[in-house]
Amino acid sequence: MKLAAFCDKETAVGLRFAGIHELFIASDDTVIPMFQEVTKRTDIGVLIITEKIAFDLDTMLKEFRIHKKLPIIVEIPDKTGKVKDHIDIVSHLIKRAVGMDVSKKKNNERMEK
Repeated sequence: MKLAAFCDKETAVGLRFAGIHELFIASDDTVIPMFQEVTKRTDIGVLIITEKIAFDLDTMLKEFRIHKKLPIIVEIPDKTGKVKDHIDIVSHLIKRAVGMDVSKKKNNERMEK
């Protein structure tokens, strides 16, 4: 299965440097049809999308997560940073499964390997 990204041009440049070669560049008018096409592909196991695109997809993305197992959708900030009041779904699921927030450091301590 492939790792792919659905993002803006600037984010795509960084992800290409990170080794992701399946990149889908969205514009405001192509977000929904492109998301529908990309998520139909059976060769993509993980799809990275920007928080802004996730916000634009809103209900469609929620429905996708409820009814489909793959690709797994991982949301990342774009060049402007985190979207205000955005809920990181992956961290939320880990917190629910483990029972604690694994991303927060206790008393400013570094997490050791």
